[in-house]
Amino acid sequence: MTVIVLNGETRELPAEATVATAVHLAGAPEGGRGVAVALDGEVVPHGEWATTEVREGQQLEVLHAVQGGA
Repeated sequence: MTVIVLNGETRELPAEATVATAVHLAGAPEGGRGVAVALDGEVVPHGEWATTEVREGQQLEVLHAVQGGA
């Protein structure tokens, strides 16, 4: 298991988990449309999610774009 901080909460991921794994666990929409990811403060392009491994202690932020207005 790999322990990371996902959206401010400590989470356990499977060994050799990728950014794509964490995005799925964060509840992001299938396909990642409207989703941005930062790993230790650096944006990870969508095309690199499946190949970017998440290591012990890293911080991952998954942001969902929300449409609407007042």
